[in-house]
Amino acid sequence: MTSAPNTGDVIDVLIADHRDVTALIGNIKSVKDPMIRRDLTDTAISELVRHAVAEEMYIYPAMKDHLPEGDKAVEHDVEEHKELEETMKRLEDVDVSSPEFEQALGKLEEILADHVQDEETEQFPALRQHIPAEKLVELAGKVETAKKLAPTRPHPNAPNAELFHKLVGPGVGLVDRLRDKLTGRATK
Repeated sequence: MTSAPNTGDVIDVLIADHRDVTALIGNIKSVKDPMIRRDLTDTAISELVRHAVAEEMYIYPAMKDHLPEGDKAVEHDVEEHKELEETMKRLEDVDVSSPEFEQALGKLEEILADHVQDEETEQFPALRQHIPAEKLVELAGKVETAKKLAPTRPHPNAPNAELFHKLVGPGVGLVDRLRDKLTGRATK
């Protein structure tokens, strides 16, 4: 996904991620070649998993600490992340030419659109209002680093929690990247 410019903050990074994954889904829908479709799907899954892990590690704790009703918003977002992971797992497991793939892709697009809407219209503006700008810039660096170490495949049964991602996530990410390399799976 697109890295934030040096002057950008974590919100800029996350919005760029949203745009990138949304564009990838649009490309998947327009491409008919199965190999290209699979590569685009694997890339979208990888990028979305990395984004979600980084949010769970750094953004959700900030939301809980700084936003009124932050716990409630995080709980809702984690549920959406779980739905996204289950849907991405289905996308990994079905043939890209099947009706099941089309159905799962539509569901992914629907859940993602709702998630992006919540974050960009409510949560991100609230974070900018409640967290100093320099802290948001600092968080951008942490999020970018987290995305480099994060898993590249959905793990719907793993906890969606900061501590899990910080302690176990880099190891899972290493295994995922090794599997990606051995299988030739597209991740960027």
